[in-house]
Amino acid sequence: MKKIPKDDRRAGHMSSDIEVDRAELAEHLKGKHHWVLATTRSDGRPQMSLVTGGMTSDGLLAISTYPERVKAKNARRNPQVSVAVMGDVFNAAWVQIDGDATVIDLPAAADAFVEYYRSISGEHPDWDEYRQAMADQGKCMIMIEPTSWSPVSKGGFPPSLFED
Repeated sequence: MKKIPKDDRRAGHMSSDIEVDRAELAEHLKGKHHWVLATTRSDGRPQMSLVTGGMTSDGLLAISTYPERVKAKNARRNPQVSVAVMGDVFNAAWVQIDGDATVIDLPAAADAFVEYYRSISGEHPDWDEYRQAMADQGKCMIMIEPTSWSPVSKGGFPPSLFED
């Protein structure tokens, strides 16, 4: 196989896999809130949900939902979940995070909602109003303790195709 020169335009689209520690994972997740949550259906097949999520200041992954949604039901039954965190564009760097989920209902979820909001949007102008809105909507939180994660990966041409 003929190697592609490093100055070829395709070199700008090389794949990569970068191992990260927990602090680097947290840094990578900043500003990335488009996620795919994978839970397990009762028949053992995966169930995937597009969600908005954030990493809280204590390193938990936070997702807001409703108790009757299938993702919440599945996570209660089997807390082993996975999350794919994508970048702003389709082929941007992404990471898969595996972890153990806990579904928290109101009123116990009130502080988790605050952490969720802060992890995505910063400070709210009226926390009491926000907490009341979550209560009025009957929402719950899925909090995930990361147990492992993939390298931060980017698709593209394998580096082995290019000259050294």
